[in-house]
Parts: sequence; C-alpha cells; structure tokens
Amino acid sequence: MSVAARFRPFAVAAVAASLGLSACAYNETLGRNQFLIADESSLAAQADAAWQEALRTQNVVSTPALNERVRRVGGRIVQAANLGDRAWDYAVFESASPNAFVLPNAKIGVTTGLLNLVRNDDQLAAVLGHEVGHVVARHAVERYSSTALASVGLQAAQGVAGNRAEAVGALGSLGAQYGVLLPFSRRDELEADRLGVDYMAAAGFRPSEAVALWRIMSEQRQGATPQFASTHPSDQTRISALEQYIASRGWS
Repeated sequence: MSVAARFRPFAVAAVAASLGLSACAYNETLGRNQFLIADESSLAAQADAAWQEALRTQNVVSTPALNERVRRVGGRIVQAANLGDRAWDYAVFESASPNAFVLPNAKIGVTTGLLNLVRNDDQLAAVLGHEVGHVVARHAVERYSSTALASVGLQAAQGVAGNRAEAVGALGSLGAQYGVLLPFSRRDELEADRLGVDYMAAAGFRPSEAVALWRIMSEQRQGATPQFASTHPSDQTRISALEQYIASRGWS
C-alpha cells in the first residue's frame, strides 16, 4: 500500500474537520442518517448553470397545454410535499426518449416522450412525485458530499488549503463535476419511488398508477433503457417494492 493510500482516510477526515461541518445528519423523512458535508446552497450555482444550459441547448416546447399540465400536476405534488414555498420552474423538452429530471434548485424538466408515454395525470404525478422525492431526500447533496469527499481532487485540495475559506472554495470548484447531475444510487431511486407515492396519495392521485407506469416503461423498453429508468433498480424490483409499500399503506 502506498503512503498516499495509507493516509487517505486521515486526509478525508481532516477535510470534514477543516470545514467545520457535521458529516452526519438525520433525515426524518427517510428514517436514516445521511453523510453531508454541504447543503443545497453549495449546489445552487451549478444547478442554475445546468438549468440555463438545458434551456439554451435543448428544444424547449412552448405548447401551452403541455406546459400547463406539467405545472398543474407538479403544483399539486410540491404542495403535498410541503415545498410550495419554493419557486418551482418546469420545462418541457422535445425528445422521443421518456425522461424527467430534477435539480436541487427546484427545477423540473420532462420530455415530450414521457408525456406521450403516461396514460393519465396519475402516472405523470408518479414521475413528478419521484423527482420531488429526490429533493426532499436531499439525494443530490448526499451524492455531492460522498463523491467529492472521496475524490482525489478533494484530497489534493485539502493538502493545499490553508484555511476554511480556501477549503470551501476547493469544494465549490468540484461542484460541476460532482454535483447536480450525478446518477442516483439504487437506494436513492427506491426511496424516491416511495416518497413519490406518498405525495401522490396526499395530492389525491392514485398510487397504484405508479406501478402501472413502471409496467408500461418495462413494456416500452424492448431491450433499451430509457434515460429516466437507467439507474440501478430493475423494473421488476421497483414494481415489487411499490406494490408492497402501497399495500402496506392500504392504498389502491
């Protein structure tokens, strides 16, 4: 084992200490601890830049009916998630691929392919509930924290940072690489699925349509993996987990 490898755990610990941040925070919604060395404000600039880049480089659909539908369903979901005090922005992008994404600065994008795929507002609510679930669960911040702290770049930054301000600056410079667009883990996706159906039910949508949506996604896939469904859990895993959770809550 090299000297650098031997002392890497100590370097990681030193970074957390130098930032004066608690590395562990309890998320009551998830019922578990999260490793966090940052907060949403740490990702604000990267999230804003990513959103503006999407609006600039992608074909944004201005059809009033499509945008109104997304805003209407999304508005009900964010209210159910107690996030109605945030300024949520929505955009519809022209793409045949069924896809949706959320940024930690309350921006949600969906594609025309997704809107063509969902068969009712309940299924659209399942997608938007899932995305809002990622925000409530602070998954982007969690991924940013764990990936940045484990990176060689951050350890190098710790070695040259002479004070807290420099260390914070080093963290921020890693945001574009390790921040807002990291793929979520299997656990993250299943947690967002569960939170999504919670918000569906609270907003008056039918949670069972989340299961129907994933069955449609599985049927449409035909060997390919749509971007929206590309991270970790298999369709059957998600369907089974959703069925069990919905049954445990007595929903239909």
